[in-house]
Amino acid sequence: MRDIDAAEDWLDSWTAGVSAQAERAAALSRRVAALTGTATSADGSVKITVGASGQVEKFELDDRVQRLPGAELARQLTAVMRAAQAKVAAQVAVEVQETVGADSETGRAVIQSYEARFPQPDDEAGNGAADER
Repeated sequence: MRDIDAAEDWLDSWTAGVSAQAERAAALSRRVAALTGTATSADGSVKITVGASGQVEKFELDDRVQRLPGAELARQLTAVMRAAQAKVAAQVAVEVQETVGADSETGRAVIQSYEARFPQPDDEAGNGAADER
């Protein structure tokens, strides 16, 4: 009888653990979905905010961009957008740590996914993008 009681206790504990893990994963999903990242060009002429999936949420251009050659404007837009996306990836890592833990299988998978999609810009690509948020 004692073995059956121990097995039931183990099953109850395991079920509670799985349920708690699912709740933490759901909380992570909600928190990540609400994240945004914002970056601005060094001269302040370009400001971009992206959402959790990297989509552009807000795009602001100063009149100074009219004086830029097309290639330079394209480079700045790309650099600022990538900097904003990298900010989202960094924020995801914080949210993972606070919910499921960065050392958990779920946490590692989420962080690796965001780091692969939105890597930190190298100096050349990120040149001209100032940090915000």
